[in-house]
Amino acid sequence: MARTKKELGGVTLLGNQNTKYQYDYDPKVLEAFVNKHPENEYVVTLDCPEFTSLCPKTGQPDFGHIIINYIPRTLMVESKSLKLYLFSFRNHGDFHEDCVNIIMKDLVKLMDPKYLEVIGLFNPRGGISIKPFANYGDADHQDMVKQRMLDNMHND
Repeated sequence: MARTKKELGGVTLLGNQNTKYQYDYDPKVLEAFVNKHPENEYVVTLDCPEFTSLCPKTGQPDFGHIIINYIPRTLMVESKSLKLYLFSFRNHGDFHEDCVNIIMKDLVKLMDPKYLEVIGLFNPRGGISIKPFANYGDADHQDMVKQRMLDNMHND
């Protein structure tokens, strides 16, 4: 069944030909839409292989791959708004760990998901690659929070 205009009321960026790109961190660009299947527990994966931000000390660009997995409750993030949001980190100077935690907190605030995790796979700089992982879960998903945290503490 197709979505109604009312269901798409909060989605303003998708299909907009006059998109304005923010070059500085801006969580206000994030938009959500209603989950039409709240009775189902399912995972949504968003794969963002072209994430960039700036080193807060040197101003040099950092390149990474961001993976977001979440179990929606009533709202879901609209993908074009997520693209613009992640693009807004382009001139944002922060450490990789900070970026991943900021993304997690902004998405939790936007959607109030049952579970959400953000994985950052950053390109090596100075011979070291950094792979931060941050997750959140409601009361019913605390076992998953702990297990996924342990799963991400590994040596590749």
